[in-house]
Amino acid sequence: MQVILLEDVRGIGQRGDVVRVKPGFARNYLIPHGRGLAATAANQKFYEAQKKKIDLRHSQKRDEAAARAAEIAGLRVTIAKRVGESETLYGSVTAADIAAALEAKGVSIDKRRLSLHGAIKTLGEHIVHLDLHPEVVAEVQVTVVAEE
Repeated sequence: MQVILLEDVRGIGQRGDVVRVKPGFARNYLIPHGRGLAATAANQKFYEAQKKKIDLRHSQKRDEAAARAAEIAGLRVTIAKRVGESETLYGSVTAADIAAALEAKGVSIDKRRLSLHGAIKTLGEHIVHLDLHPEVVAEVQVTVVAEE
């Protein structure tokens, strides 16, 4: 099935592209979530007419994400975890732990927006990326300390 993408979709294409996807993916995900339109002649004309509105909405979302990234920039979060005798953590620091620590600092963020590059299983400082928008990424420094 051919679909006109209304937003950038990771692994599929950029906004405005006409791409071929499986019919189930289009019907169950792209179209209901407003990320795509079936590529009919009428929808292509409609998309061209609505392109300026879509561009404006996209730039507003990007600007909001950039403002939020500036607010978050330089934020440091400390998480206390239980450790063993060899200074290794029992378990690991999860995205949910980091989201809860950010919430305590007054920053509400969905844990799915956190990008961990592997499990955090050691004490010390770690950098975590927040994917606020496909074009805007903020960094948060997470310090893992031993729980007393």
